[in-house]
Amino acid sequence: MARWTGPLVAGALVAALTSYGAIAYAPDLLMAAAIRRVAAGGFNRFAHSPLATAKSRQIVRPSPDLAYSACPYDISRGSLLIHAVPVAAPYWSLSIFDSRTNAVFVHNGGQAEGKPFAVAVTHAGRSVPTGYQRVDVAGDRGIALIRILVADRAAFPKIDAARRATVCELR
Repeated sequence: MARWTGPLVAGALVAALTSYGAIAYAPDLLMAAAIRRVAAGGFNRFAHSPLATAKSRQIVRPSPDLAYSACPYDISRGSLLIHAVPVAAPYWSLSIFDSRTNAVFVHNGGQAEGKPFAVAVTHAGRSVPTGYQRVDVAGDRGIALIRILVADRAAFPKIDAARRATVCELR
């Protein structure tokens, strides 16, 4: 049994280090991959996706009942200012995810009561303009995601036009 002690300890150490590495770095790697996919059209601006179909796969298993708008951001040179205008739909939300996949901000249409609001995605220590809700994030990159429930596909053109009033820009 003594001759197996060394290999067992080495195996346990390798397993522990591998587990730690997977747990510690998986969120960063997964979010970096998601940001690369969503940011194909550039950073710090919203891209508005059409309604999902069976062939849609920019995100994993998108809901065919949701309209998605994504603003991949890079705040290495300033703060991201989001001017959010909730859409009149059964459900509307703005979620902000940091570089480690953490949802650092969520606001839905019910909370907004249909009224526009402003959010500044930034790092601690940076100033934000008056009237903006401050959201400090870890890392420079992440995604701001809007989801809108489209209960009737015939209403999508009107919802699509209305969602474009929400904008993000680097300042």
